Order: sequence, then structure tokens, then C-alpha cells
Amino acid sequence: MSEDTVINIMQMAIKAVIFASAPPLLLGLIVGIVVSIIQTITSINEQTLAFIPKILAVFLSLIIFGPFIINTIKDLFLALYIDLARFVH
Repeated sequence: MSEDTVINIMQMAIKAVIFASAPPLLLGLIVGIVVSIIQTITSINEQTLAFIPKILAVFLSLIIFGPFIINTIKDLFLALYIDLARFVH
């Protein structure tokens, strides 16, 4: 297996990880920022208040974006499986 092939596989894997993890991470980030702004405005300094909405947002994003995440990972493994014979030689 040449260096170009390894670099191509790594690029595909990194792209798949970024696309698969971006929706839950971004939604959790947005909800965390909104809750922090609300806590700052209302002067509520409760740590657990920010934790529950972020967990719910991540679970909701996994439900909504689940098919997209599964298809992204499936496409990566399918591409690797199809080219497996080329990688071995």
C-alpha cells in the first residue's frame, strides 16, 4: 500500500468523523451558549442547569441526524470494503 493510499484513507476517515460528530457537537454548543447567556442575564449560577438542556439537545440531534450519521459511517466502510483487495496488494 502506497503512501498516497494511506493518506487518502485517513482523509476519508477524518472527513467521516467530522461529518458524523458535527451535528450533536454544534447543537450542544449552541444550547450551552444560550443557557449560559440566560444564566448570565438572570444571575443564576447553577451548574446543573446547563447540563440537562445540553444532554437533551445532543440526544435530540442524534435522533434527528441519526440516519445521516449512520449513512456517513456506512459510506466510509463500504468504500473501504470495496477497495479492500486493492489495499492488501
